[in-house]
Amino acid sequence: MKHLLSLVAIIMALLVPQSINARTGVNYAPSASAFTVETNSDAQQVKLRIYNDGLGGKPVKTVNMKHSPSSNTLWQATVKGDLKGKFYTFDVKYGGKFRGECPGIWATAVGVNGKRGAIVDMDETNPHGWDNDKRPDIAANDLILYEMHHRDFSIDESGGFSNKGKFLALTEPRAIEHLKELGVNAVHILPSFDYASVDETRLDQPQYNWGYDPLNYNVPEGGYSTDPCKPEVRIREFKQMVQALHKAGIKVILDVVYNHTWNIDGSNFQRTRPDYFYRKNADGTYSNGSGCGNETASEREAMREFMVESVKYWVEEYHIDGFRFDLMGVHDIETMNAIRKALPNDIFIYGEGWSAGSCAYTGELAMKANIGRMPGIAAFSDEMRDALRGPWDSNSKAAFLGGVKGNEESIKFGIVGAIRHHGIDYSQVNYSKAPYALEPTQMIAYVSCHDDMCLVDRLKASIKDITMDELIRLDLMAQTVVMTSQGVPFMLSGEEMLRDKKGVHNSFESPDSINHLDWDNLERYPQVMEYYKNLIAMRKAHPAFHMGSADMVRRNLDFLPGGNCLVAYHINGRNVPGETWGDIYVAFNAHKRARTIEIPAGEYTVVTRNIKCDPAGITTVRSDGKVTIPAQSALILHN
Repeated sequence: MKHLLSLVAIIMALLVPQSINARTGVNYAPSASAFTVETNSDAQQVKLRIYNDGLGGKPVKTVNMKHSPSSNTLWQATVKGDLKGKFYTFDVKYGGKFRGECPGIWATAVGVNGKRGAIVDMDETNPHGWDNDKRPDIAANDLILYEMHHRDFSIDESGGFSNKGKFLALTEPRAIEHLKELGVNAVHILPSFDYASVDETRLDQPQYNWGYDPLNYNVPEGGYSTDPCKPEVRIREFKQMVQALHKAGIKVILDVVYNHTWNIDGSNFQRTRPDYFYRKNADGTYSNGSGCGNETASEREAMREFMVESVKYWVEEYHIDGFRFDLMGVHDIETMNAIRKALPNDIFIYGEGWSAGSCAYTGELAMKANIGRMPGIAAFSDEMRDALRGPWDSNSKAAFLGGVKGNEESIKFGIVGAIRHHGIDYSQVNYSKAPYALEPTQMIAYVSCHDDMCLVDRLKASIKDITMDELIRLDLMAQTVVMTSQGVPFMLSGEEMLRDKKGVHNSFESPDSINHLDWDNLERYPQVMEYYKNLIAMRKAHPAFHMGSADMVRRNLDFLPGGNCLVAYHINGRNVPGETWGDIYVAFNAHKRARTIEIPAGEYTVVTRNIKCDPAGITTVRSDGKVTIPAQSALILHN
């Protein structure tokens, strides 16, 4: 009788699917497991196959699934016995032809290479102390984001990691100590769900991909685990990584790619519900707003539900702290707002406010210009990025850092966090001719990321005959603009050690020799790491650089007369709660000669000048009404 009641409870959970935990494809119980899959209404048959292994071998049981009494799109089956450790697939028949086996779209555990779903007891995947794991309490305006790829970060011998290229590398003291010393408090990890391009059966051979080719959205990638053949290992090791970072006070942001799949015919979406999840053009071809041959239809009910339940699952099961949405501009506004509403307020959400092409959708998309209609969601500022380093469509063109005039208003736009501000001539901003953020925390400030050239390579490519001294000065000035902006600052891993990628623009499948971090650079260029960590410490210690409120920014930040390749501003720290500095002056000089700005006469403490940054002060100066900014550098001082 007890087993019968358990089975009834499982079936009821399938009929009333309120969360991903009731939509996983399989609900495990020791006495019986219940399976469910949703199809289009014209599906003719669904076969469930049970396997002993995650890859290869013949099915040990094949079951014809039946329609749910409550829906003509929901199919279900119950298999008696303890199936823990087994694997399963669904195969859906349309038009007299089966579409091909897959684990369905709701799988939360899979075998090697993600071809079959796995039956596991999720409670057994929790590391010791997981129930006590807590997300760090860090407000959005206090975040400092550090974007990294698991393999890049730890694969090189110079790093000294035991778990090279694995989730567990981020549990090692070398990783934790470096991140804490640098001062970042949120790690943005490139796609870490199960993706298709790396063969997990050949991990002894060099393979590389960024991971923007989704296969199973709700399962950690097996290539980053120590044993992808054991489904529970990748899950447990991902949780251990999150747990270790949380103990260090560091949030974990997951890069999610709901805008496209790795292909169409082989995707779990297409094999279970053909053409439902993808947009099509008027001529019947698949729309390509993703630039990857397909784009998903977030506006459709089941796709919206999938996205909402998926992010909720990562928060609930893996304690994830936030999400970066790849090509967020492919998704519709209503879906992004539904995601925001479904998650706790302390979950940080941001994304690329653009698409990679035209989308076959006539409604409003989650583009950067529409950020004001998506409260609590942020977008990357390509205005600031390109004004500093040069336009995205040309590696060789320089901008502010290369002494090219005309970028000053775009930099000011980024400094205030893309909000409305009296000191900006929006007609001169490079991409956005109007403010788009309601609050500065809706703008991500950055100068480089995984995509496109890293900062060092871009400086080399755009500034002819650049010297190492000049490169370091410009690198540090660029990051000073980012870290003192009122938006949320973001940096690419390795920038603190002058990372380069040998000039490769798109290294998504380049070898380790291109993508790795060279940890020996910390010893070669110690002044760079010193500057970065002191700059970050200064931002964290002084609320004037992250006020978090548009009204406060407008009241307390004013731009000073500058000129070509010179941007300067003043913050009235006396009106900023918690700020210990009074009048704060910040200036960026991209000229190859020193420049001056006017400030009130008096004595000031210099905290940043040339290639030095020290929040405690480098020196004091007495101003007679003017102050000099050295060539190609930032100056920050206060009274």
